[in-house]
Amino acid sequence: MVVFSATGDTDKANDADAMSSTDRAEDHLRKPASPPAGSAVSKPLRPSLDVQEQEFPEVISLNVGGMHFTTRLSTLRRYEDTMLAAMFSGRHYIPRDADGRYFIDRDGTYFGDILNFLREGELPHRDRVCAVHREAQYYAIGPLLESLEDIQPLTGEKVRQAFLDLLPYYRDNLERIVEIAKLRAMQKKARFAKLKVCVYKEEMPITPYERPLFNSLRFERSESEVKLFEHHCEVDVSFGPWEAVADVYDLLHCIVSDLEERGISAEQQCIGVCDKHLINHYYCKRPIYEFKITWW
Repeated sequence: MVVFSATGDTDKANDADAMSSTDRAEDHLRKPASPPAGSAVSKPLRPSLDVQEQEFPEVISLNVGGMHFTTRLSTLRRYEDTMLAAMFSGRHYIPRDADGRYFIDRDGTYFGDILNFLREGELPHRDRVCAVHREAQYYAIGPLLESLEDIQPLTGEKVRQAFLDLLPYYRDNLERIVEIAKLRAMQKKARFAKLKVCVYKEEMPITPYERPLFNSLRFERSESEVKLFEHHCEVDVSFGPWEAVADVYDLLHCIVSDLEERGISAEQQCIGVCDKHLINHYYCKRPIYEFKITWW
């Protein structure tokens, strides 16, 4: 007996359903997906949707590190590429103190000088130039920085730094002087410490038979001959050589000034020369200075 069943019809129905599902899936891929109803994506996004620009009054009350100032909004926005202009552009949140003043967490001692420049282009007194320059760097006020760097004492400092750039190890040697003096004072339980420093401008030594002309002595020697004169003076720190009009006393002044800038009292005096015999009649004549560092 041959039995007929509905399996074939069922398979056909399933195949039809599968083809219908496949077609629907392909149609779904061909058509862009529609966001669900009520979705936030259904509307185009704008950059300012989540960030609302802050509005400022024309007259601004400021609290800068506890010091209070009042100025116009246009004054703070005088130069657009500055930190103050960015802060008060409306794109950033600025906290307020208990009295409603806009708060800037910065020492306000020289902020008045910053405002005076933004208002009228007024520059600070000479004794405040360096401090105001640091504040101008923090607030990124380019025109003020340029104006300050064209007057003393910053102009002189630029010239001095141009000279010190000839000695790339200058800062390291300065630190070494401080560390050696501190260690010796602590070891001896003393108020001061002394150390020897060699400061020489010329690489080649001066002999009894040769005299430098305007502190500038040049030798034409082969590389092997030059090595005969290479040596290290028996001192704690050595500065040199360099090629510039500035002489040994100029560098000594820089060393003492930079130590005093760090609050370290320093005195120096020449105590002789190295006088080490090198070859034939050649002796090292590099000057040796004694530095006295007083700690309290």
